[in-house]
Amino acid sequence: MDEASGQRRLVTAGGHALPTRPEPPVTLDHAPTLSDARDVLRSCFGYESFRPGQEDVIGALLEGRDALAVMPTGAGKSVCYQVPAALWGAHGLTLVVSPLISLMQDQVQALKQVGIRGSYLNSTLTPGQQRVVLQRAREGWYDLMYVAPERLADPWFRAFAAQVELPLLAVDEAHCVSQWGQDFRPAYRQIRDFVESLPARPPVAALTATATRRVRDDVVELLGLRQPQLQVNGFDRPNLRLSSFEMRPRDKKKWLVAYVRAHVREAGIVYCPSRKLVEELRDLLQKEGFSAVGYHAGMGDDERAWAQAQFVNDDALVMVATNAFGMGIDKSNVRYVINCGLPLSLEEYYQEAGRAGRDGEPSDCILLWSAGDMRTGYYLLEHSPAAEGASPEDQAALDRSRRSLFGTMIGYARSETCLRGRILSYFGQRKAVDDTCSGCSVCEPRDPWEGLKAPRTTRRGGSTDAYASRPVANPWDESADLSAWDADDAWPSDGSQERKRRARRDVHGARDDGSAQGLRRDFSVPLAEGEEQELFERLRELRKALAREQGVAPYVVFHDSTLRAMVQLRPQTEEEFLEVPGVGKAKLARYGEAFLAELAQA
Repeated sequence: MDEASGQRRLVTAGGHALPTRPEPPVTLDHAPTLSDARDVLRSCFGYESFRPGQEDVIGALLEGRDALAVMPTGAGKSVCYQVPAALWGAHGLTLVVSPLISLMQDQVQALKQVGIRGSYLNSTLTPGQQRVVLQRAREGWYDLMYVAPERLADPWFRAFAAQVELPLLAVDEAHCVSQWGQDFRPAYRQIRDFVESLPARPPVAALTATATRRVRDDVVELLGLRQPQLQVNGFDRPNLRLSSFEMRPRDKKKWLVAYVRAHVREAGIVYCPSRKLVEELRDLLQKEGFSAVGYHAGMGDDERAWAQAQFVNDDALVMVATNAFGMGIDKSNVRYVINCGLPLSLEEYYQEAGRAGRDGEPSDCILLWSAGDMRTGYYLLEHSPAAEGASPEDQAALDRSRRSLFGTMIGYARSETCLRGRILSYFGQRKAVDDTCSGCSVCEPRDPWEGLKAPRTTRRGGSTDAYASRPVANPWDESADLSAWDADDAWPSDGSQERKRRARRDVHGARDDGSAQGLRRDFSVPLAEGEEQELFERLRELRKALAREQGVAPYVVFHDSTLRAMVQLRPQTEEEFLEVPGVGKAKLARYGEAFLAELAQA
């Protein structure tokens, strides 16, 4: 048996290894409690305490109540349903409604790494493979399954859902149900009917990163939530520095090259309003010697998948993309997000900007705009396609809403009051917009060219020719014998505690009471140049090599913050390795030997 994943294999007479059902991460003889949830958080995810808001949501779900969680990007929304799914997995299947295939694939990979049995059902699977997944779901192979909202309307899927016990239905990106949100999808309106069609109604968890009060009311009504536990976390992300600079188009390009050159070792995303600009900026950065890739809806599926894999796996450090890229991408070490143009809403902008600094490290969110970007935005609104399935009345209301949202975005770009205050006010967290902060270009005015005079540094850059010559493997072989197909291994993937606490107090002068907050304070301290930084880079290289072997993204193995904690704690035994935040039992079994060997050489 593979100790890391709990996957057992049965060897047939012909010598072929057939997969058998993996063991659930938790088997309880009583109704799960919050104490059990904390045990799962510790053993699977490697953390001692929940982040703000998570425990309240999980507690409500375990009591059988509905919940609406509005938490900013990086706050850990997925843990709110993944932990209950692990607790209920031995007796039922949690369904997670998700709008994007990339989110499903990334989440399933990450769950497998921590010992939770995840699966998904979407169009990347052949009909035969979908039958295998559904049959295994009936047999209790999985703790949770991701599905697209459109699938809930299929009669055959409803028949499947009626045959299995569903202890929880989670709706990710729940704002998509509202026409007043930035990502309205009519298929989300079918979720309530699906829930009401089930033999036994499960608790429903609705989760989103960005929702105004109006959108929250829509989510409750349109999903049919029953007196839900409402958890609205603060929208402030103090580690993000917000900037808005008006700049001529040709100056944007010069500035972008200078900024990337000054942050040559950091990963970042550059968002553009058009496919043409994506290709221009990608080619410009490649010509300057930077490892940049592009992503937009006009590219082929294989080309987009290759570009995304290059960025996620740290083979390319700059992603230039339209808003087609990003939702569901949990890359934790993005140090900057630059918008070369105006998004169509403040929700869209904050969602894109929020992809920076998911690990809590200081990161830049920079908006570059010109008067021409306003004309472009209104043009895009006038020529946007009608929403699928929307009535004429709904479409007219949606058009009015989109114009209003874009007007608010323009107000943010041209703001002479605190940018952070504007965002918080928009989401209902703070009424005044004239408060000052220490992290935006209005409260701390600066020349946008400040700090961009660093010496020129070049890297080996990627090119579009590199893609043309690179074979893209098809992870699904339709001629394969499905009886032997391993659905869980073949998902596609482009000293003492007190002594350590005293040491951290002595070195960093920070209080550490053993709480998650205390640990984060300590490990947010930048590493010292020299030996500490060199060890960190060695651990990053080891992580990348192990990720390549596993066929997963490096951040799925460990986040940068976990590697930094390893540098500072220097664990030498398995017990000490488990004390590192972000290390659970499954990752200890999978990666502990390799990392302990590298740390032993330090």
